[in-house]
Amino acid sequence: MQLVLTVNGTTYEVEARPTARLLDVLRDQLGLTGTKEGCAEGECGACTVIVDGRAVNSCVMLAVQARGKEILTVEGLARDGELDVLQRKFVEYGAVQCGFCTPGMLMSAKALLMRDPTPSEQDIRIALAGNLCRCTGYTAIVAAVKAASGQESTPQMALPGVPGELAAAAVTDPATLAVACETVESEAGRPLGAPCTPVDGGPTPAGEGSTTSGARSVSEGGE
Repeated sequence: MQLVLTVNGTTYEVEARPTARLLDVLRDQLGLTGTKEGCAEGECGACTVIVDGRAVNSCVMLAVQARGKEILTVEGLARDGELDVLQRKFVEYGAVQCGFCTPGMLMSAKALLMRDPTPSEQDIRIALAGNLCRCTGYTAIVAAVKAASGQESTPQMALPGVPGELAAAAVTDPATLAVACETVESEAGRPLGAPCTPVDGGPTPAGEGSTTSGARSVSEGGE
């Protein structure tokens, strides 16, 4: 069947099965792969997108149900090459580790801030209750959302369990994905620190007395 969907401000005409999920159309037909599939049953929140201002699990929503609605995915957060304030704060506060859950976290938080620009910490925790994260322990995520709402606090960027000079080292703060990629490429062989950016003052690359594994640069095709 023919569907007309409005995604990130752009109108698309797609051919989809009546049973196709919104997640399938976004990823497989529109190429918007920032939206992830984790559980496929509406439990983990990795597939969260915003539909008419509400956070929804796109893995349990039929694409046909999204006709005539405004759909926002994580790709639509940045504007004119600049990251959304939520994205910037997630980087600043180290709220990203493996990154798989991050798009869903961002979209749930964005939906909250759209309806309540200055939510309480309890409101933030409730809004993120449907998003599972196995890495961060949620503290940094909640702090990042609070900061994005103007309730700034001091970022906790220390890296427990690593040498003191590395834990206290300065981290880069890329404003865009392009800048982040350029930084990693230009600093190939240097140790990485939260949130996955080269740090100053770290030990030498692996193979030269370092206890780190040594990260490959983007240009080397590391996964």
